[in-house]
Amino acid sequence: MREYGSLLEESKEDPGTRKRRYIVTIVAFIVVFVGVPWWAYYGYFHIPERRAVTHFFTALTAGDTQTAYNLWKADPAHYAYKDFMEDWGPTGIYGPVKSYRIESLSSPPKGGSGIIVVVEVSAYQPFPDGDDVEKSAKNKEIDMWVETRDKSLSFAPHF
Repeated sequence: MREYGSLLEESKEDPGTRKRRYIVTIVAFIVVFVGVPWWAYYGYFHIPERRAVTHFFTALTAGDTQTAYNLWKADPAHYAYKDFMEDWGPTGIYGPVKSYRIESLSSPPKGGSGIIVVVEVSAYQPFPDGDDVEKSAKNKEIDMWVETRDKSLSFAPHF
């Protein structure tokens, strides 16, 4: 038979049960208030990778290609500044980059050590609206790879 008592009476609860309840409460608190924000910051929104791409394109849109190249963190033996300018310079494949928009960030489908960032670049400032068909047709979409470890940038591999 179950005994009921008032709030002011001393509890007859087993000390081991009380200890387990406290441990479960503390673990739940840590998961909710530490684990969930950490997962959202790094795993869902990819904030550090987004910031690396934003810094790169901010330098590029300002015309500071040397800073953009440094942010790219390329190995000069494999991707020299001259090669970078052929891709990103004013007369390059993706240039001139006057404005940009980050379209999406996602983990690679087969796993990997980085994040795929899809960026749309435009030769017009400000970024053209979808209603401006003539300018929007000249936008270029770029799949970029941001290495999670050191935030180095490169073109995304094809999966």
